[in-house]
Formats: sequence, C-alpha cells, structure tokens
Amino acid sequence: MLTPDGLRRGHVAVEGGIIKAVGNGTVPPGSEDLDGDFLFPGLVELHTDNLEKQLRPRPGLYWPEPGAAMEAHDAQLVSAGITTVLDSVCIGESVDQGRQVLLDLSLRALEDASDSLRADHRLHLRCEIGDPLMGDLFERVCGHPLVGMVSLMDHTPGQRQWRDLESYRTYYETKKPLAEIRAETEEIARRRDRVAGGHVRKVSEFAAARRVPLASHDDTLPEDVDQALCLGASISEFPTTLEAAKKASALGLAVTMGAPNLVRGGSHSGNVRASMVASEGLLSSLSSDYVPSSLLLGAFILNRDCGLTFEESMRTVTETPARLGRMDDRGRLEPGLRADLVRVRVRNSRPVVRSVWVAGRQVF
Repeated sequence: MLTPDGLRRGHVAVEGGIIKAVGNGTVPPGSEDLDGDFLFPGLVELHTDNLEKQLRPRPGLYWPEPGAAMEAHDAQLVSAGITTVLDSVCIGESVDQGRQVLLDLSLRALEDASDSLRADHRLHLRCEIGDPLMGDLFERVCGHPLVGMVSLMDHTPGQRQWRDLESYRTYYETKKPLAEIRAETEEIARRRDRVAGGHVRKVSEFAAARRVPLASHDDTLPEDVDQALCLGASISEFPTTLEAAKKASALGLAVTMGAPNLVRGGSHSGNVRASMVASEGLLSSLSSDYVPSSLLLGAFILNRDCGLTFEESMRTVTETPARLGRMDDRGRLEPGLRADLVRVRVRNSRPVVRSVWVAGRQVF
C-alpha cells in the first residue's frame, strides 16, 4: 500500500465509502486478498482533453450522442485508475477549431450521463484570453456547480507554445506558407490585444472570489510566470521552457507537466521535455492531458528514469493534484478520506490496473 508514511504491506478497511482504518500486516480473515498487488489512492486528473476526442472523433465530425461519448470517456479514465477528473473545456479559441460547439456538447454530455458516470467528474474552464467571445462564454458557464478549476491560455500563433510557427503549421496540418501564417498571426495578435486584459481580470477575479484554483498555461518566459503569480495563480501547467519551469518553482507555483510528454520522451510541439523538468527537481504533478493511460505509466517512468523515489513519483498523480485542486478528502490512504482505491499489478515493467473503487464501490 502507498500510505502517507511510505510503501508498506498492510490492509485497508472501508465503510460507507470512507476509509475506516489502515492496518499493517496480513489481511484479516474474510477480507479480499489482493495477492501481493499494489494498492494506491485513486489517481487525480486536473486537466484532460480526452472528452473532446470522444465528442469529435474525426475533424468536423461530431458524435450524435454526447452522453454516450461521455460514458466512453469515463470508461477510459476509470480503466486507467483515474477516480477524480477535471474535464477541461475550452472557453473560446485562438483559431477556429469548432471548440464553441465542443463546449456546448461537453456540458450536455456531462448532464446526459450524470447518473451513469463512475469517476468523480468536475470542470476545468480553459479560458482563451484572446478570443473576443471568451467573456460572454465564460459568463454563461462559470456558474456551473461543477467548476473546480480555471486556467488562462493564450494560443496566439507566435506566442508561448506556438513561438515556432513551423511547429504550429505541422500541428494544424496546414499547407499555408509561413508568410501567410505570419500575416494571419498579426491580425490574431491585434484582436487579442484589444480584449485580453479585460478577460484576464474577469477570470482571475472570479477565481479569487470563488476560491477556485487558478492556473497559467504554457508559461514560456519568466515574465509569464511573474504575471501569473500577480494574478493569484497557484499552478503553472505545461511550461514550455526549462527557464519558465525554474522560475515557477522558485516562486512557489506548482509545475504540472504532461504525462504523454514523459512517456514519448518529448513534447509533440518541441517544448521542454517533462523528464528534464522532473530531473531538475521542479515537477509537482503530472496530467494525462490527451492520453488517460499515460498518467499511471508516467508516474512509474518518473521513478525509473528521473530520480524520484517511488513514493514521490506516485504523489505526482495522487496526493499532490488532489491538494492543488483543493480536494482535501482524497488522494491518500488515510482514515477518514474517500475510499478511492486502485489495485495495480506490474507486468513487463508496466503497471496494469486490475481493480478500481470509487467512494468504496468497485467500478472496474
């Protein structure tokens, strides 16, 4: 078992969806024997785009049954050991990807499938500050009772994640010449400059008033981190450079990196490697981002390749994200907390999820 005191053999007693006791030694008579497998707290995910892939499985093709898409998304999460998830939905966009349609579909999917979901789902509002529509969209959504986190994004081409326009062109699979992309970039930047300041104030003031965690997204320069801290952010998610990650860590912001970056050995868009951030001692937590199964595997890779102890690596996907999301009732095997549990066996050096319990109920 992974307990706050470290990894040890023992047993967990559950009653009414809550961990009643954590004991040492052999399993008491009549209890379920996990046959030497690991028992971890349920994994906590603060940022996943995976629902979008279920709602739009091909470019321009929207699934006609949002509730079924949400149930498929939920099944992938639970089978990956994720028991708490903040589904990220985009409030606006820098270039037209149909994400306003996806926003409406995501909210409908959550409502349609609410009675059948197994993981504990909440919302992460990803606010694209350069979109003139963002303010109105945010006003429409921010009152949702499941909002658990907000983040500030700027995906303007030529900025932050897309400083390299060639990477931007590759990602969006466009054949446009760079000169044309630069011209479009200038217009998008002018549009952003007209509205971004007001949007940043709106979102940061909401987060402070509601005591909702605020994250900055794709910090690239030290100045980006300084601005995030001034706005009240507590998380720097997916910094694109080692310089920004170092500044965030030094200022007390929790640095979150993508587990797919770690598993693949690098960023798909040419940003700093998650393994480098972890090896420098800067990493606070992992996010599965667009591949749910990467979260647990990423934690094992942190231990294998990046110098973290097993306990430290597992906390990046359990205790730490729960704390960052201000969910103090989960993330640890400790009496009085939610009985979100994951049974894992290691095969061929890879973790395999064998059973999952959410609030004491077996769901996988």
